[in-house]
Amino acid sequence: MASRAGPSSSRSPAPSNTPAGAGASAVTASSTSDPILRNALRYTMSAREYALLHRYIISRSRTLKKRAPTVDRVQTLIDGEPTGGRGRAGSLTKGDKGGKGKKEEKSTGGFDDYNARAIRHSLRVFVATGTLMKLWSLASAKLMGKKQDVGDKKQPLHKSPTLRLSLSLSTILLLYRILFRFFTRLRAHLLDSSAAPFRLRNPKTASTLTSPYAPAVGASLAGLALGVYPSQQLRVTIAMYTLFRALEFGWNCAEENGMVWGWEKGIHGKADKMKARPWWWGSWMLQPFAFGQLIHAAVFDRDCFPKVYGDFICKFSSAYLHPRPDDYPAGLSWPSSSDIVDSLSKMATLSWPAFISPTLFPNKEDTLPPGLAAIAPLTSGAHPLITSLSCATLHPSDPSCTRTFLTFWLRSFPPLTRLLLLVYSVMMVPRMRALYHFPISTLQKLISNVLRMSTFLTGSIATAWSSICFFQTWFPKTFMPTQRFFLGGFLAGLWAFIQQGRQGSRGVFLHMSKASLDSFWKVGVKRRWWRAMKGGDVWVFVAALMLTGIVYERDAKAIKEGSWRKGISWVRGEGFRDWSLEMDEDEEEESELKED
Repeated sequence: MASRAGPSSSRSPAPSNTPAGAGASAVTASSTSDPILRNALRYTMSAREYALLHRYIISRSRTLKKRAPTVDRVQTLIDGEPTGGRGRAGSLTKGDKGGKGKKEEKSTGGFDDYNARAIRHSLRVFVATGTLMKLWSLASAKLMGKKQDVGDKKQPLHKSPTLRLSLSLSTILLLYRILFRFFTRLRAHLLDSSAAPFRLRNPKTASTLTSPYAPAVGASLAGLALGVYPSQQLRVTIAMYTLFRALEFGWNCAEENGMVWGWEKGIHGKADKMKARPWWWGSWMLQPFAFGQLIHAAVFDRDCFPKVYGDFICKFSSAYLHPRPDDYPAGLSWPSSSDIVDSLSKMATLSWPAFISPTLFPNKEDTLPPGLAAIAPLTSGAHPLITSLSCATLHPSDPSCTRTFLTFWLRSFPPLTRLLLLVYSVMMVPRMRALYHFPISTLQKLISNVLRMSTFLTGSIATAWSSICFFQTWFPKTFMPTQRFFLGGFLAGLWAFIQQGRQGSRGVFLHMSKASLDSFWKVGVKRRWWRAMKGGDVWVFVAALMLTGIVYERDAKAIKEGSWRKGISWVRGEGFRDWSLEMDEDEEEESELKED
């Protein structure tokens, strides 16, 4: 880890009869022998980081260079004398049970041991999380105009969400590394020949603790520290996101090991080839169920529906949700989008009553059923040929449902395409090198992704609205009066097939499925289908960590993203490295040596 410490670092110390040299030597010796400074160095930076700091900052100032300890001295204090070789910290050797050919354990001597690095990284997570939360609050207040709650300003420091989130994440990292190290060493000791009597006396306990997945399962208990953060939507979001990623990793592991589609028999009658996955199979199949649940919740349980999705749908549904006309009298009320959705839920509970046109029956007083007075401004001037009350609410000026459906496409598709083009262009900024070297293919791919996503979203929203009119035309009034919204959302979700297999579509599908699962859970609690378990999201987070650790230990390649594999390795204290690729390189080298 030694680095260049500047030109003057290799000079011999000043003679003892020189006052300046004696002073500098005394300061350096006293500073490096000070236990407070030594511990501060241990838990704030590594020897390599101090070398970089000394090279670019300390060595440029004469005062700092005289008073600060040298790079070699700090390296000796922090690292000590290295005694081990390269390898994953805490892993077992090849000959071990379940070791799967991993490298030998890395043993670091001196002060910079595993626990010191864990504390150092946890402190950095604490500071980084608090800084990002503060920056986010300032940015949301300045750019988005979000006002801070008065209650947040008066609460004490120990109840601050920013402090508790930073403390929660840093504690999770620290406990995970400590527990992972503990169970790894315990497993190694139990697998030793000296522990054979214990294994014979306690076979079940020994088989559990010596399992290759025991360290990952035991370390996942660190996820209980998520409970330090208050029970808010952010905590639920973190738990749900981690759960969906863990389920995705588990599915990849099961699929790539032939547990889903099975194996094909080869020439010799043995199963030596995995069956191919069907071409139509994919994460898009989750969208019909997710859309059906979300649309049903938006109509009957709006408090359990994501507000962001509702605002997005209303913004691009001007063909069905009509804004207030400019010449409409200011003293009269106009139904909002929420009033229209509430009226649809009321119509469903009344088994979809027929529309009585005030134009054809001007003397009739009660043209609207009870509870639907809010939509009177829309239905009072509706076209006389309309026979359904829902059609008179959604498209009062046009009696044709098909023409309204086409009008929706003409109004919503162009602005949605422009918005997505802007979003995709911003997301493409980190890949400007591809645009420079391959401009035509990159732009073609960008336009194709934008058009496909625009078609998917526009078609889904249009189908959800038009299905109401379609079911009114072809279904009896009493047939599935409230379940029609789920069926309409299911049909709307089938548009996801357009995005099947496209880059980035899987993340979009899983995000919508996560939102649907969160909404479904809240609906069940609201309607008392089940009871909410106190701290249930924390236990979900623990289970997600457990599954992720097991998959990483079983087959790290099941985690497709290299950044995720490096992140999991870093959380376990094995360095920010992709060990699966390095092990493949080592296996290739060993095979080449055997061939030679």
